[in-house]
Amino acid sequence: MPRIRQLPIELVNQIAAGEVIERPASVVKELVENSLDAGAGRVEIEIEEGGARLIRVRDDGCGIDADDLPLAIAAHATSKIASFDDLERVATMGFRGEALPSIASISRFALTSRTSAQDHALRIEVDGGKPLPPKPAQHPVGTSIEVRDLFYNVPARRKFMRAERTEFGRIDELITSLALVRTEVEFRLSHNNKPVRLLRRVDSAAALPARVADLLGQEFIEQCLRIDHSAAGMRLSGWVGLPTASRAQADQQYFYVNARLVRDKVVAHAVRQAYADVLFHGRHPAFVLFLELDPLGVDVNVHPAKHEVRFRESRLVHDFLYRTLNEVLAETRAGSGVSPPVAVPQSVASTAAPMYTQWRGQAPLGLGQGTREPLADYAALLGAAPNLPLPATGRSVEASTPAVCGAADDSQMPPLGFALAQLHGIYVLAENQHGLVLVDMHAAHERITYERLKAARAGQGIRSQLMLVPLALALSEREASCVEDFADRFADLGFELARTGPQSVVVKRLPTLLEGADASRLIRDVIADLLAQGNSRRIEEAGNDVLATMACHGSVRANRRLSVPEMNALLRDMEATERSGQCNHGRPTWVQLGINELDRLFLRGR
Repeated sequence: MPRIRQLPIELVNQIAAGEVIERPASVVKELVENSLDAGAGRVEIEIEEGGARLIRVRDDGCGIDADDLPLAIAAHATSKIASFDDLERVATMGFRGEALPSIASISRFALTSRTSAQDHALRIEVDGGKPLPPKPAQHPVGTSIEVRDLFYNVPARRKFMRAERTEFGRIDELITSLALVRTEVEFRLSHNNKPVRLLRRVDSAAALPARVADLLGQEFIEQCLRIDHSAAGMRLSGWVGLPTASRAQADQQYFYVNARLVRDKVVAHAVRQAYADVLFHGRHPAFVLFLELDPLGVDVNVHPAKHEVRFRESRLVHDFLYRTLNEVLAETRAGSGVSPPVAVPQSVASTAAPMYTQWRGQAPLGLGQGTREPLADYAALLGAAPNLPLPATGRSVEASTPAVCGAADDSQMPPLGFALAQLHGIYVLAENQHGLVLVDMHAAHERITYERLKAARAGQGIRSQLMLVPLALALSEREASCVEDFADRFADLGFELARTGPQSVVVKRLPTLLEGADASRLIRDVIADLLAQGNSRRIEEAGNDVLATMACHGSVRANRRLSVPEMNALLRDMEATERSGQCNHGRPTWVQLGINELDRLFLRGR
């Protein structure tokens, strides 16, 4: 090996650039974040040829003092931190002081800046990492940075750049992510001298949805839920998309920690678990979420480009995110976005759900059903009491039940209205204040049954049974120690495990619902979760899969004719059941067609 030697500063900066500057969007990110840290109220970004030829960022921030201008392009010189205590409480977007010298080392770079105390601006240029003396220039208060011919002296890096359209698309996505969180700032983006985005600053909370709609589309705002919840010293706010508005790609997922866009495994896991019960397989939720917590509780200095963070109390953060999102999504009841439920007179007494007045004097369809409970065969599996509450739609209503005709008005109508008829034995047609409601009766009944089975299990706890032949598992020493440390947690989940050696455990009890499941694989997965997160919901999720199957087989099937009271009972149960907007597989259970939409179909009023 050759002797140890000091690297030249130009090479040091180019190495740093390799860590921080991946593509033109990386340059834009560093420059715009500096503008935001400078208190800018307006940021203009001009791009040419996808950023390969020119990147110019201009702001109206506080500017850089004339004496500090040479330091701005010096390695690891910053005004944002001065001690380790400052590093632990970073509140700015950038803080390392390596961005500008790194960018200047791989481009033709110019910085022009002026503070309010200066009579004129100063401009400093850098060519290939070599700075030239500052010179006077004309510029309003603020800073402009020009980056020309990116990677011109590092041809190997330039070869990895994508097509102009692709590189600009990444820049546009970056500005979108910044504009979502910094709504008090005006952003202007142009490409090849053509304006692309003009995002005015937001002056009130009422105007926030308009900014989000400009960036993500009006459909996102129309199909999302507003969230704002505080607990345990943390606050989670923003918008979460409805499960029925899921996407094929994870392209509308924005999560911010103290106004910094991050990618984090803890966050991703919590969000995935919150949507697990309502999302169609292979689909991805859309969300814009802002997590605020004490800067001491998060380390932002774990990635050169600051894309990742590390939470000091990751389990607490995970549980807070999961519980908050789960509660919000649980309120996605069918009809909740139409109008609030209202009390109306009963027509038939029922212990499970009220029967409402027949709308506009309708009579029942006159098709009676058998009296067998659809879930009777599953009560024993649950260990449920004989009086386990079952959906009202599972009960028979005799065809001779008299209809109580009433002159109910719109103010008495519940959110999903009243049943009109059944279509092809699959869909329930109902009328509400806004028009026509279509309900997939099997999907709706499946969700109702599933939620009631989960409630019954929660009330009785997880039942377990002894294994005839105990199962021996060979684990690593770390995994075996985890089993020993979390013995109480495994007991809560319905398992009885005992450590029999440094790298072995034996399984004596299993949850009743998981009879026949791959216990070895499931336990290993639970151990992996406990080691990574300190908690696991795999047993509950596996049990939910069993309950979902039971609910699917125990729900009303296609081509079964329901009477009008039965259909109305189904609608009332939907309005009262959590997550009833989707079935267990994430499919929508109901659709609203307004009068205006129906008029358009028939060209009325044209």
